[in-house]
Amino acid sequence: MYLNHFGLQEAPFGLTPNTGFYYGLPPHEEALQVLNWALAQGEGFIKVTGEVGTGKTLLCRKLLSELGSEERPVRLAWLPNPHLNPAELRIALALELGLAVRDQSELDLTDRIHRHLIALHQQGSRVVVLIDEAQALPDETLEAIRLFGNLETESSKLLQIVLFGQPELDARLAKPHLRQLRQRIGFSYCLRPLRFDETRAYLEHRLQISGYRGAPLFGGRALRQLWRASRGIPRLINILAQKCLMLAYGQGARQIDSRLVRLAVRDTDDARRFVPRRWWPLVLLLGCALAYGVWQ
Repeated sequence: MYLNHFGLQEAPFGLTPNTGFYYGLPPHEEALQVLNWALAQGEGFIKVTGEVGTGKTLLCRKLLSELGSEERPVRLAWLPNPHLNPAELRIALALELGLAVRDQSELDLTDRIHRHLIALHQQGSRVVVLIDEAQALPDETLEAIRLFGNLETESSKLLQIVLFGQPELDARLAKPHLRQLRQRIGFSYCLRPLRFDETRAYLEHRLQISGYRGAPLFGGRALRQLWRASRGIPRLINILAQKCLMLAYGQGARQIDSRLVRLAVRDTDDARRFVPRRWWPLVLLLGCALAYGVWQ
């Protein structure tokens, strides 16, 4: 396997979100700062959106590992499955809070959750609910979440809810029948793709964590091609980098050049394809001709 070929102790570009590989890149650090500040202020609803593969789940897990202090402990509830109806949401929340779920009505279960939240508040704890893939939540479940967010004392919320989702979540919340939930979101953050220098630092960090100690693995031109093809999306960066390592191993190469990147891109459906440089004059000519035709 390519691990021995490159002197690696583990695969550097796996797709499973692993906080051990977390690197404090600006978009993720900014998001964490917004989240921590908003939670410290007692905001009831917070939203983080980003395209597929920009690191929302990793950010969610990083937040899970960081929250809480001895002065004011945090009780965390993580709901990674968005395909829940309101009844299933209540059960999932109750279980995350450590409540035994008996055969009881939805009203009774909601009342038990409410009383438990009050007890936790009186003990000095705050409760934070993290919901991943929130764009896939049914409308009735979003409404149930809004109602849970209404639980409060005279001075503070009993639940703080963080919604992580793709941009479709914003489109969902823009609908008139969800305006009450939208208006309750106090802070929002949108994860942007990585810039070129951030992509280079990201690749180097993951290789270093995996045990690589050799010369720079990606040539300058290859690195820029990988960044452009991935559009700066971490998941696509991982996919392309992993394929480049496998291709290099198969060919006995010790460095990733632009040819290997092109082969990896060709094998990746969501990667942005390159236009060969010799075709640029034709592309520009066709673009000008099309523009001329539109304005006639």
